[in-house]
Parts: sequence; structure tokens; C-alpha cells
Amino acid sequence: MTKSIVCLQHLSSRQQGLIRSAAPGYTLTLGDSKNPDLELLSHAEIVIGWGKGAGDTLLRQDSPLRWVQAWSAGVEKLPLEALKERGILLTNASGVHAEPITAVIFSFMLMFTRNMHTAIRNQHNRRWHSDGQESELTGKTAVIAGTGAIGSETARIAKAFKMKTIGVSRSGRPVEGFDQVFTTAQLKDSVSGADFIINTLPITDETQGLFDADIFSACKKGAYYINIGRGATTNTDDLIFALNSGQLAGAGLDVFETEPLPQDHPLWAMEQVIMTPHCAGATDRYADRVVDIVIENMQAYLSTGTPSRNLVDYNRQY
Repeated sequence: MTKSIVCLQHLSSRQQGLIRSAAPGYTLTLGDSKNPDLELLSHAEIVIGWGKGAGDTLLRQDSPLRWVQAWSAGVEKLPLEALKERGILLTNASGVHAEPITAVIFSFMLMFTRNMHTAIRNQHNRRWHSDGQESELTGKTAVIAGTGAIGSETARIAKAFKMKTIGVSRSGRPVEGFDQVFTTAQLKDSVSGADFIINTLPITDETQGLFDADIFSACKKGAYYINIGRGATTNTDDLIFALNSGQLAGAGLDVFETEPLPQDHPLWAMEQVIMTPHCAGATDRYADRVVDIVIENMQAYLSTGTPSRNLVDYNRQY
């Protein structure tokens, strides 16, 4: 009997062919995540992505659903408890973002050190001016919260700029590319010597509001804060206070507690803040990288019954 894979994201003909070749005995059908075909999903054993309002169909007791391959690294918007209760395997897209997000992180850091954000404003106003405060990354210290694919790639590139790299993770285990790794419980100590604090963390019960007044007050005065993880890991009011007081010299933000950011939000008017609209991971190569994960996981799934890459631990929520 033919089994069903439903992908709720756009795939090119080439990408569809790769998945079909990796999954003999399965059909592959494309759907729309915003308006999913519930009848189609009701027969799916494997779903790539997730659809609005699809939970009731996919999680009913007689559903053949066995494995969900998320289209993003973050899975906080999925019904994790229900998936766990049903014993559904869940894999995420961790690893596809490392190169583009690392580029955004360094864009923020280079703009701040070279004062490019003020140069752009001066150009807009036809003003020929430099305040002589330009600096460089050489010799600076980057504290990177999260030592996974994004954090590790950031540390690797930081070494090319002759920076010192300090990691923060749940375990505190040594990771290649980092001069030292602290545990999350040591976050406050780790940021004390940082020129840049880089937040790459997912949102979990443990990371909710982790970066708050207590952490910002422990930072070296004049440090920069960069968040490309999840907005809810940061207490925005505390961040704004740290920026206004001069405790932090600036912030590069791709993610926010509320998205889209409200038009009357004070962050819009802060000249020491550079913002991007949650697009740090966007790239024209995104789908290719997710398909690579799908193929690798499909091979393991057919062989052992369990995907081999990026299997989500429901207890850790990532």
C-alpha cells in the first residue's frame, strides 16, 4: 500500500524529485500551509512543515501521522504536548540557518564597530561627518549564548577577526571554536567581560525572559547586545532601560517579543538600535538545506523507523 508524505511548503520540481527518490513506496503531495487540505492531511504518515488549523486532523486518534519535519528550527508554535502524547516523531530544521544568520550577526557587529549605522544616516542627510569613534573587531570578546550550529559558526568566523570567543550552554561542555564555555547558570558571570553579547537561544521555559535587568547590569558598560534567537528570551523593557542608561552602547535585533513590532514602539526611534524584521535566517538556499535534512532523515526513518538528524527532545522543547 502506498504511503503518503504531504509537504506544506513550496518545493521546486528538482527538490520534489529528490524527496521522491529518497522515499520509495511513498507519494509526495504539496499543500498550502495557510489553507491546508484536511482530507489530504488525514492520510499523511509524514508531514513536512505545519498547517494552520491542521492539528485536529493530524492529531486525532486514528491519524496515520508518524513523523513531522518542521520547516524551521524553532518549534514553539507547534502543539508539542499533543505531539508528545501521541508519540509523533518531530524533527526541526536546525542547521539550515547557520551561514545566513552568522552573516547578519557580523553585519550588526561591523556596523557598530565601524559606525556604519550613523554613516548611513549621515549620507541620507548629506552630512560629511565622523565622530572619530570607529573601532574594530580584533581583540574584542564575543559571548555567544547557544553553542549549536549558529553559535559555533559565529565563533568560527569570529576567530578570523582575531576575537575571543566565550560560549554559554546548558551543559557548559567544551565546543570547538570557543576559548571557554560557561553553563547557562553562569550567564551573569560570562557577560561581564563581553564587548558583544550574542543571543542565539530558542524559546523554552528555561530561556523565557532570560536576558533581563540582572544580566544587562552585569555587562561591561558600553557592550552591544545582539538577538537573533527568539524575542521572548529578552525582557524588552529592561533592554530599553539598559540602552537609554548607556549600560549598553547598542543593540542589533532581528526578533522581538511582539511581531510585527508595533509602529509606536520606542525601539523604532532609538539611533543606537539596528533592526531587521525577523529575516536573519532567510536565504534563497533555505529550501535546499531543509530538503537535505529531509533526505537524510528519510533514509534513517526507512532503515530504523526513526529520523537521525535534529530529533526534538520534547522535554527540552527543542
